[in-house]
Amino acid sequence: MRLLAYVCREAWANVRTNRTTTAVAILTTAFTLACVGIFLLVYVNLRNATGWLQDDIKIMVYLDDQLPDEAAVQLEGKLRADRMVASARFISKAQALGEFRTQFPADSHLLEGLGENPLPASFVVTLAPTARSPESVKRWAERVRTIAGVAKVDYSQEWIDALAGTIRYLELAAIGVGVLLSAAAVTIIGNTIRLTLFARREEIDILRLIGATRAFIRVPYLLEGALLGACGSAVSLLVLKIGFEWFRQQIQTTGRFGDLGSYLTFFPPSVCVALVGIGMGLGIAGSFVSVRRFGEGRA
Repeated sequence: MRLLAYVCREAWANVRTNRTTTAVAILTTAFTLACVGIFLLVYVNLRNATGWLQDDIKIMVYLDDQLPDEAAVQLEGKLRADRMVASARFISKAQALGEFRTQFPADSHLLEGLGENPLPASFVVTLAPTARSPESVKRWAERVRTIAGVAKVDYSQEWIDALAGTIRYLELAAIGVGVLLSAAAVTIIGNTIRLTLFARREEIDILRLIGATRAFIRVPYLLEGALLGACGSAVSLLVLKIGFEWFRQQIQTTGRFGDLGSYLTFFPPSVCVALVGIGMGLGIAGSFVSVRRFGEGRA
């Protein structure tokens, strides 16, 4: 317990002795980690948006006009029995015409001069949650197109595929930016620890002369690095939370994007704890590099 108390006391003394340098290191680390956090927030919300869009996918299966009613009933049974289908709702030609007139009242006159109803009967199909990936939807649609009596299968999957591609590029960008900024955070914290080591080099030499082990000398500086990393990560999360809430409030106030603000989400507590842990790890890494180089330079 005495050893632990000494180590913690020394780490805190290092932080207090170099207040200005410590504050600069924490703020700079917070800035670099906040940049990573922005990419993560965008990525998380885009992934959530993709999930909501996939849950709302409705596939329209249009039928041939000459298809008998009995064949339509059999096709409905086949669709409902499909394990990839969650629900299938039949829309007759008359219902399709009524829905068109309800949704587009200004354009309903366009159908009056055509004589008979030109709109086909159809099924509105919702796929099961396990079959809503872009690849699964595409395979299912291609299979249904080959069924006799099906004239066309239509679904708005193209722009969801484009969104999925954007998310993949964003993942790569987030990884690249995360690696670069993490290296920057390690360098910043490492330089801060190095300044502390130079300021206390005489004390370190005395500890060596009286037989102190390397671990005994290094641990306080490793703890200092962990503290700097954790504080920087916590500050970055605080800044991100304030900026996130301001952005969401602006969206809800202007109303230009509908209810988008209510769908935006911040990091869950588990992710916040993990990010603080990552900050501590980066701080320890920076401290270890500086302590090791300092020891080799004075060997």
